[in-house]
Amino acid sequence: MTTGGAVGPGPATGSPAVHPMHLGPRAAVHPDRPAVIMTGSGEVTTYRELDERSNRLARAFRRAGLRPGDHVALMMENSSAFLEAAWGAQRAGLYYTALNSHLRRDEAEYILEDCGATALVITAGLADVAGALDLGGVSLRIVAGGTADGFTPYQEVLDGEPPIPLEDEAEGREMLYSSGTTGVPKGVAKPLGVTVPGHPESPAVVIATGISAMGVAEGAVYLSPAPLYHSAPLVYSMAAHRLGATAVVMETFDPSACLAAIARFQVTHAQFVPTMFTRILRLPAEERAAADVSSLRYVVHAAAPCPVEVKRRMLEWWGPIIFEYYAGTEDIGSSFIGPAEWLEHPGSVGRPLGEMHIVGAGGEEVPTGQTGTVYFAGGRPFEYHNDPDKTASIQDSHGWRTLGDVGHVDEDGYLYLTDRSADMVVSGGVNIYPREAEQVLAGHPAVLDVAVFGVPDEEMGEAVKAVVQWADPAVTVPADELLAWCRERLAAYKCPRSVDVVAEMPRDPNGKLYKRLLRDPYWEGRASRIV
Repeated sequence: MTTGGAVGPGPATGSPAVHPMHLGPRAAVHPDRPAVIMTGSGEVTTYRELDERSNRLARAFRRAGLRPGDHVALMMENSSAFLEAAWGAQRAGLYYTALNSHLRRDEAEYILEDCGATALVITAGLADVAGALDLGGVSLRIVAGGTADGFTPYQEVLDGEPPIPLEDEAEGREMLYSSGTTGVPKGVAKPLGVTVPGHPESPAVVIATGISAMGVAEGAVYLSPAPLYHSAPLVYSMAAHRLGATAVVMETFDPSACLAAIARFQVTHAQFVPTMFTRILRLPAEERAAADVSSLRYVVHAAAPCPVEVKRRMLEWWGPIIFEYYAGTEDIGSSFIGPAEWLEHPGSVGRPLGEMHIVGAGGEEVPTGQTGTVYFAGGRPFEYHNDPDKTASIQDSHGWRTLGDVGHVDEDGYLYLTDRSADMVVSGGVNIYPREAEQVLAGHPAVLDVAVFGVPDEEMGEAVKAVVQWADPAVTVPADELLAWCRERLAAYKCPRSVDVVAEMPRDPNGKLYKRLLRDPYWEGRASRIV
């Protein structure tokens, strides 16, 4: 790791010393190295430019009255300005909340009010959404990439401030909201911790140090194909800057464009979600065969379960470079698995990186191989913002905490996730975990995407329903064929009784499935046990 000559403002300015793993020192050593490359436009932002623009923004936030620990919201499409704004907030010691760009007005207003943001940065493409919001509590409003009524142009803000670090520069951090797949989004608030810029014990540096184990280092090229408003894409991209790497960011994910970007920019590291793998594998065989992915050294995926056959095919194509982790924005615990381990334990999300417990309905630990709720001991502190009851609800009498996932471990200690507890179907008194049927149906060549859940049933209480999206709308199969496919591979009671079809699944661009949007219409006017 090169650090020669990389020092922060000295004692004369009254600011703290800046340690090497920070944007400023990286820019001082390699000012002309690309920090951000946008794949669609080809726009390149150098380390010097990212450093100077984020310093200007940090000063603009401070001039507007924001102090360390205050909140700024980002409602932006993927762009270099997104990362500049996040870095500006980071360097001003602020919490920054990235809003999903697909939120409806009421949802966006809820998050803005809940997080208490007094500054908002948007991109011009979202001006109509932003213009409909009640922004009475937001004193600083900035728009990048164009204009918007009531917002100050981004460049005007930059031009009004000098490109040097704040005298009281401090580490802030993200405060992101859950995707709201099972209800109202919840803000995941974590303490700022050590705020000396680049200090080894600051949370952002701890994360970057962990990511460096992937081999991300000076000169690496990290591809981020997912929306930056999600935790991993944003945190990993900013960590890449701390490590001296280039973040190659896709404006939107497209499987053909993704393969082209890997070849064009000689991507060495990348992070995906399973739906992206599925879409890449659906490309014509000749296009996949012609793709140059030889530069890839390390690929990681997370955020959603990956069908076994999908991952097996990706490993056969890209080689033993695909790793997987299981974690949550809450950061209470995690597991990890490498390619060789996965081939020996297909479907597993790995061994826990810390203390894990599988707990039954009565609060007792269950034996190896039995299913229960996954709990972790230890983990980092956090709370659900403005929701102490929700914070308390995920913790048991031992102090262990859960993300609400259900699973089991095998005799070698590998974790297999069965489902989320909120998605479990109770049919005739039997617990059924939809993920098993989803994995099977996802393997049918006619199916691009699938969701399985419970619907009302007069006799059984709930019946298992499948909703599918065809890979090619012109190539469909009868429901009976899909049901037979499932019953050939899974116990009949776990299989759907019926199949409906949708044109497109309600997933956000990072692969999160809003299953409640599919399920709720079936329960309309009835008392659902699902909360």
